[in-house]
Amino acid sequence: MVAARALAPPQRAAAGSAAAVPLHRAPDRRDGPRALAAHPREDDDNAAIAEALAAADVAHLGNRRVPSLSGGERARAAFARVLAGRTGVLMLDEPTAALDLAHQEAVLSMARERARAGDAVLVVLHDLNLAAAYADRIALLKRGGIVACDTPERVLTAQTVSEVYDTPVEVIPHPTTGRGIVLPLRS
Repeated sequence: MVAARALAPPQRAAAGSAAAVPLHRAPDRRDGPRALAAHPREDDDNAAIAEALAAADVAHLGNRRVPSLSGGERARAAFARVLAGRTGVLMLDEPTAALDLAHQEAVLSMARERARAGDAVLVVLHDLNLAAAYADRIALLKRGGIVACDTPERVLTAQTVSEVYDTPVEVIPHPTTGRGIVLPLRS
């Protein structure tokens, strides 16, 4: 299921030992004071899950099993899991793959908002135009090594991108934002 739910009864920690709480649920009063002191309340977790499901536009899918979801729905559900963690760190590997245009924009807008709020955000993208539109800094890789790492304007030049991807490109400014748009040169 997309929504979180408890799968087994709680496990109690032995007297005097560290708190042991199953990973599939949040600790609560049944686990004793040690578990509650070390972890947020279950109500906080449920609120985080509800907010994340709504933010990722998957709240309406809460009663469906994961195998029944489309690729885009699965990607958004995975993104919701990351958001629900409220860790202060977002590490996203191709979060826009299989997403339609509106959801691509929504996911990267949320990542940008989290960065502006002080979270550490690392996003891996193959879509250079999305990277140019949303990133503050870009690291361009070739064969596992960093070729360039700087602002999008400095990294996404026609020469650098053409060399890294072994195909000729041009980089033109977006008519509204001025951010670079990478276009393959076609004859």
